[in-house]
Amino acid sequence: MSLPVAILAGGLAMRLRPLTEKIPKSLLQVAGKPFVVHQLELLKRHGLNKVIFCVGHLGEQLQASLGDGSSFGVNLQYVFDGPTLLGTGGALRRALPLLGEAFFVMYGDSYLECDYSAIEKAFWSSGKLGLMTVYRNNNQWERSNILFSRRRILRYDKKHHTPDMQHIDYGLGALRTQVLEIYPEGQSLDLADIYKDLIARDQLIGHEGTHRFYEIGSPAGLEDTRRYLSQKETERDELHSNVPG
Repeated sequence: MSLPVAILAGGLAMRLRPLTEKIPKSLLQVAGKPFVVHQLELLKRHGLNKVIFCVGHLGEQLQASLGDGSSFGVNLQYVFDGPTLLGTGGALRRALPLLGEAFFVMYGDSYLECDYSAIEKAFWSSGKLGLMTVYRNNNQWERSNILFSRRRILRYDKKHHTPDMQHIDYGLGALRTQVLEIYPEGQSLDLADIYKDLIARDQLIGHEGTHRFYEIGSPAGLEDTRRYLSQKETERDELHSNVPG
């Protein structure tokens, strides 16, 4: 694997108040450890060991907790919004010097079990400026917001849903850094708007995931993710206890 991973972890996490009044969402305890540790362990298992956190609200706590990542076997760097929240796209623009030629981008509240290697291969082979992973959601967990057909994202709109939208933004993308260079630094910008600009230019390919996503952005999502990761931790412990030795 060659792409670094930008993790967007700068939001205010208003839906999780009062849990997130004093700690950032990424540090909430989930199945015996901070959620972000589960994220880093997952990325490491897939060969992804360079992570850039885009942080804002209470981001200093995240940096103090994780440090440079050496204790987790990964390399961590941090880019802070500053006094004004920049939004997901603006935060990526600020992190531009650390992102190399291209990078994965994911949200700080997402746990995504997918084939990162296959996604990176699909991204490079497409020749496009961006890739968005999608999942056939059919409004099951959240409202579907993408019209997807034959690897093409035809429409993406988180506010105006239509019946023909059966897929949802899975939470993982890949972008060439040149995409960000056209936007002024320090400007508030949403990643969704970057994706929409790429769709208008026919420069965004879609890649369909097969495993459902988990997220801790809402109380219901948090509890669902806690149950799932607790079960995985139990299964891992049982597997280790049954290993002769």
